[in-house]
Amino acid sequence: MAARPGKSDNVEPTLVPPQNSTIRSFFLDGPAGRLEALLNTGIEGATHAALVCHPHPLYGGTLHNKVVFHTMKALNRFGFPVLRFNFRGVGLSQGEHDDGYGEVDDVRAGLDWLGREFQLPIIFAGFSFGAAVGLRAACPDPRVRAVIGLGIPVVPADERAYDFEFLQECNKPKLFVSGARDQFGAQAKLEGVVASLPEPKKLVLIEGADHFFEGRLRELREAIEVWLRKVAAG
Repeated sequence: MAARPGKSDNVEPTLVPPQNSTIRSFFLDGPAGRLEALLNTGIEGATHAALVCHPHPLYGGTLHNKVVFHTMKALNRFGFPVLRFNFRGVGLSQGEHDDGYGEVDDVRAGLDWLGREFQLPIIFAGFSFGAAVGLRAACPDPRVRAVIGLGIPVVPADERAYDFEFLQECNKPKLFVSGARDQFGAQAKLEGVVASLPEPKKLVLIEGADHFFEGRLRELREAIEVWLRKVAAG
C-alpha cells in the first residue's frame, strides 16, 4: 500500500540556527481556538516575512515535519522571520480537523498575525496538504508576494482529492518543487497542472526524490533558495 502524504518524515532534525536567530514559542488566535506556533526570528531590516504550513494532520503532519523545517531554514537564511503553526487539533492547537475547510481559515489567521506583527510582504510555502489548503488562502491575499507549493498532491490518496483549479487565478510568482518519484505527484499530471497556470511560475523536479524528499532535503533547500534570490530581489 502506498504511503500517505505527511505520514513520515515528521521529526525536526537537530541543526544549528542561523547566527543571532532565536525561536519564539507562542499561541496565535485561530478561528477554532488558539493555534500552537513557532516563530524563527529574522534580521533587522528584513524585506519579507514568511509562513510555512505542514502536511496532513491525520497522517502525522505537524510543524516539526522535516520538509517544513528545511523550508523554514531556506527562508530564514534570507533573514526573513518565519512562522510555523499546527493546524487545528494538532499538538497543542485547539479545535478539530475539518477536512481542509476550516484549515484554510487557520492559514488566514497565520497571515493576519504576520501582517500585524511585521507589516512586510509575505512569502507563503506549504507542503502537501499544507500547500493544498494554504495556497487557497495565500493566492488571493494582497499581502502575499509569492507562493511555494512543495509536493502538491495532484494524484488522489484514498478518498481524498484536491482541486487546484483556483491556481489559474494566481498571478503571483509561483514555485513548485516535487520529487520525480512522488507517489502523489505523477510527473505528467503535475506538469499539466503547472502548464495551465499563468506566469510567473517555475517547476522543479528533484531526481530520485519521493513525496517526502527523503535523502534529498538539501536539493529541496537549494531549489527554494535559488528561486528566492530572484523573487525577493524583484
